[in-house]
Amino acid sequence: MAGGPEITVKNLDMGYGSFVLMRDLNFTVNRGDIFIIMGGSGCGKSTLLKILIGLKEPLQGNVLYGGTDFWEVEPDERERIMRRFGVLYQQGALWSSMTLAENVALPLEQYTDLRPNQIRELVSLKLSLVGLAGFEEFYPSEISGGMRKRAGLARAMALDPDILFFDEPSAGLDPISSRLLDDLILELRDSLGSTIVIVTHELASIFAIANNSVYLDVETRTMTASGDPKQLLNESKDPIVRKFLTRGQEGG
Repeated sequence: MAGGPEITVKNLDMGYGSFVLMRDLNFTVNRGDIFIIMGGSGCGKSTLLKILIGLKEPLQGNVLYGGTDFWEVEPDERERIMRRFGVLYQQGALWSSMTLAENVALPLEQYTDLRPNQIRELVSLKLSLVGLAGFEEFYPSEISGGMRKRAGLARAMALDPDILFFDEPSAGLDPISSRLLDDLILELRDSLGSTIVIVTHELASIFAIANNSVYLDVETRTMTASGDPKQLLNESKDPIVRKFLTRGQEGG
């Protein structure tokens, strides 16, 4: 499934002020990957995601999209690259005062010249892609947490992004809803050819959907593994990585 490099991270340091959270990160996300940013609590997973989507500048190092150095280009060029992204935030981040259709329509109204009837058609298509056909007029408070996540995903996909970024998509979901979301992520990758980058610590999701990953180690403040998590489970010699990937399996 994977193609050439979509995102290349080189010698990246990240932190706040003089505090270095992680240093010397080097990894590649290939086109068509489902790439997991993983690690223990407080290791900087969400900070790395913010750097990748343009919300926070790195302390040093490079983030390349194709051959373009994301943090070195002019702001308007960076904005153009960001138009290729779709982002699903942890809580879904839907506007509670708007229907699902209005939420999904928002980026289309802001960034395209489509007519209202074309937007309506596209909104219905995106909602049906995530299993929410017929829910256009519902408000976020009227549907379940799992459905809100899917509605957030429909909005993230509104502009047909090349790359989707998810921050803890399974947070707050029961195991069945979480599994359905995993299945949906795989379907979208296969049908749309999107590259998907996910921050998560959910082992079931990591093993079910990922084909590539990076592990951020809170103790050494750097990455200590990258690659397919299933391969890392079998081959990694790092006891911390192995412990992370076998949580809850000891003694059973």
